[in-house]
Amino acid sequence: MKQLLCAAALLSTLSMACYANAELPGVADFIDEMHQEQQFDKATLKAVFEQVEVKDSILKAISRPAEKSKPWYDYRKIFITDKRIKGGAAFWQVNAEALAKAEAQYGVPADIIVAILGVETSYGGNVGSYRVVDALSTLAFRYPPRSKFFRSELGHFLTLTREEGMSILAPIGSYAGAMGLGQFMPSSYRAYAVDFDGDGKRNIWTNPTDAIGSIANYLARHGWQRGEPIVHKTSIAKTIPTALLKKGQKPSIDVATLKQAGVSTVHLPTDAKKVALITLTQHQGEEYWLTRQNFYSITRYNHSRMYAMAVTQLAALIRQKHEQ
Repeated sequence: MKQLLCAAALLSTLSMACYANAELPGVADFIDEMHQEQQFDKATLKAVFEQVEVKDSILKAISRPAEKSKPWYDYRKIFITDKRIKGGAAFWQVNAEALAKAEAQYGVPADIIVAILGVETSYGGNVGSYRVVDALSTLAFRYPPRSKFFRSELGHFLTLTREEGMSILAPIGSYAGAMGLGQFMPSSYRAYAVDFDGDGKRNIWTNPTDAIGSIANYLARHGWQRGEPIVHKTSIAKTIPTALLKKGQKPSIDVATLKQAGVSTVHLPTDAKKVALITLTQHQGEEYWLTRQNFYSITRYNHSRMYAMAVTQLAALIRQKHEQ
């Protein structure tokens, strides 16, 4: 009898895994975890994952992001365009009240918020074409290098849909599972999205006001300093200071160290205490920048220094267009 019970249990486990989705190795264990830790109904999740589609195009896209495959001079051309500049100025004009409110409340300038929306989705024109559950499941169970991260985000997504009363299968996003106008990952949506228009819903999918407030809240929560500059152009007088470049993007270098290493501080305000040093590849060679806390805050949105610089430069051009 004991052997029969064991055999029956094994068959039940195998059928559960197949029923959930044979293309997603480990999904049965994930369903068990979500049931035990978040009290999700197993049958409901199994029915959902049976409908999940693994996308090879997602696996290809995650392996060649523009931040890693292009030099700065090519990457910049993707985002610093007349269309995005004009689109940003137009978006600012339409959403001026919400942007002013966000700047007053969180200290994040309107042009930075608009530029992030421009870089992320062209002001809502391209929010992605993949079902979020397909993207996150594909990466959670079929992309070992970052499976832990995407498995966690998949869990956050399921919890988010329950919290916000959303369908699991309907939401559309990027190949990495980023969602809405500002392309928040599920954990960021849960932690930083705000109901900025007071209608009782945190809708960053189609509500520009909520998206504006949510981006400002995200940057503020990641250390944005009201009124502080973002970057300063610099130059190198001596040997390239490799050790300083390796310190990363978090400001940790003082002025004396910069001068000792032959890094110009001529454009650095006298009240600047700590900076980071980055390099960006131009056609004619490397260009060097001293970056402040606000640049670092932008890199918490996307860790690429090229992304943060694209946002910074697009923001300046949008402001110039807006003020014409």
